[in-house]
Amino acid sequence: MLPLRYLAGYPEDLQRQVRAAIAQGRLTPMLRSRYPGTHPVRSDGALFDYTLALKNRFLRNAEPPARVLFDSRLQLTAHALGINGRLPRMQGNRIKWKREIRVASVFKDAPPEFLRMIVVHELAHLKESEHDRAFYRLCNHMEPAYHQLEFDLRLYLTQRELSGLPGA
Repeated sequence: MLPLRYLAGYPEDLQRQVRAAIAQGRLTPMLRSRYPGTHPVRSDGALFDYTLALKNRFLRNAEPPARVLFDSRLQLTAHALGINGRLPRMQGNRIKWKREIRVASVFKDAPPEFLRMIVVHELAHLKESEHDRAFYRLCNHMEPAYHQLEFDLRLYLTQRELSGLPGA
């Protein structure tokens, strides 16, 4: 049986449907028809501007991240597509925390919908640290198709892994 590490948390019936689509060669054409393009965000500066625009639109009162960047060292797993961390910085005698968002560099070539979903996810962590109901409500507020995009992103990563593309 084909292991689907990006879909491990989903019901077995749904995984069976995905395996059937893979076996029949339908997964790649389906993803290409739904998500035909790639986004124009290619640099860390462009990613920062993109993230800040979303943050200013939906989270005006949240503190902006100090840095947003594509990270080629970030290993894709079923749980880490991006990282939202806090870094300590000394200011005189006090420690000041700076927020930082890192997105796996494999998403430089991803469809724009997937980049938006990942950025929305990481921005939601500015307000909600846990993956609870409030967190997902905020994600849905910023991206109404959040849950479908998350599932399709997992299909996209599965397809990349099966194709043997780097970063998968």
